[in-house]
Amino acid sequence: MRVLIMTKIFPNVVEPHSAPFNRQQFAALARRCEVEVLATIPWFPGARALQRWSPAGRLHGVPACEQIDGMRVYHPRFLFVPKLGNGASGPLYAASLASSIVRYRGQVDVLLGSWAYPDGFATVILAGLLGVASVIKLHGSDMDVVARLPGSRRRLQWALPRADRIVAVSGPLATAAHSLGVRAGRVDVVPNGVDACSFKPADRAEARRELGVALDDRVVLYVGRVEEEKGALDLVQAFGSEVAGLQGAQLVMVGAGAALEACRAVAAGSRTRVSFVGARPHGEVPRWLAACDVLALPSWHEGMPNVVLEAIACGRRVVATRVGGIPDVLTCEVLGAMVPPRQPAALAIALAQAVATRYDPAAVVAKAQLPDWQRSAELLHVSLLAAVEDHRRESGPWSRAA
Repeated sequence: MRVLIMTKIFPNVVEPHSAPFNRQQFAALARRCEVEVLATIPWFPGARALQRWSPAGRLHGVPACEQIDGMRVYHPRFLFVPKLGNGASGPLYAASLASSIVRYRGQVDVLLGSWAYPDGFATVILAGLLGVASVIKLHGSDMDVVARLPGSRRRLQWALPRADRIVAVSGPLATAAHSLGVRAGRVDVVPNGVDACSFKPADRAEARRELGVALDDRVVLYVGRVEEEKGALDLVQAFGSEVAGLQGAQLVMVGAGAALEACRAVAAGSRTRVSFVGARPHGEVPRWLAACDVLALPSWHEGMPNVVLEAIACGRRVVATRVGGIPDVLTCEVLGAMVPPRQPAALAIALAQAVATRYDPAAVVAKAQLPDWQRSAELLHVSLLAAVEDHRRESGPWSRAA
């Protein structure tokens, strides 16, 4: 089977730490079939001159082609118009990429769009041009946020039922797909995996000495984009509360993002013990997880956050919000605790209880039984094969009724 993947969430030389979950899953998939990736880059006239303010400008230096984890990755540009209505961005995305896609006619069996909109919407259109099967992979905020915008929702109500297959990383995302018209039997839940060779229990004291973290501190760790919707501000506010049990603890935030300066300001104003270490390579994350006592992920919405899986694989308990696929993972107190999103007070109480709780890391790992990336890729491979078979058996996405 020959698979062409199209997505705007993938690493590149400018943003090497982006979307490691896609990189790892697709690299594992490439061991089972032929894989080529179109990792798209936003562009507009004059973007380079505005790189200080525009993500499209910062990405102008991404080359046309790279080799990433053994995969050939192309970076076609798509026209990005700031403040363009969501309803128009999907067709514009498809039109921008049509010339890059048509050269694959007769060379691939399936087009996989990884992100609901605009990637998934464009996948259905462009797979139609190629005459091949179309599959849309759903991640989280693409359905929890983007799909709730009126323009995006109308486009997805058209596209999702016309795809040969939908791949969702969690059960709630599968339910969301059904709510937009995808009929039963067309959605496969394919959970993300964990690199078990990298993410495994390790000595906490040794990791702390290596990273310069105090041996006697109780450490809460945050890893991810420092954005408001990821609950970063909620977390810093919770740490600055008067809840007993957090006064002697330290919060370490690994990551960068638009809310970083706001988080710094809140931490400075409350004299909270927060260390901002910035974005770090994915390969360094296991050391930070080994060094912590508890991982915190207070997101407002999620699909199946890999950092939660990775923390558990390292034998670390988690305090997270009850959103998306997180309840599918934190199924008991051995693994951690959940709180409602956007409630710093409840988060503070849960964190105070968590840092006061002694636990056995081996028990955490044993309870979770997490899949690795090979298993995740195996399930994705099965879903793609089913899509190809469905496409051959039926008349194709253009004539399929919603």
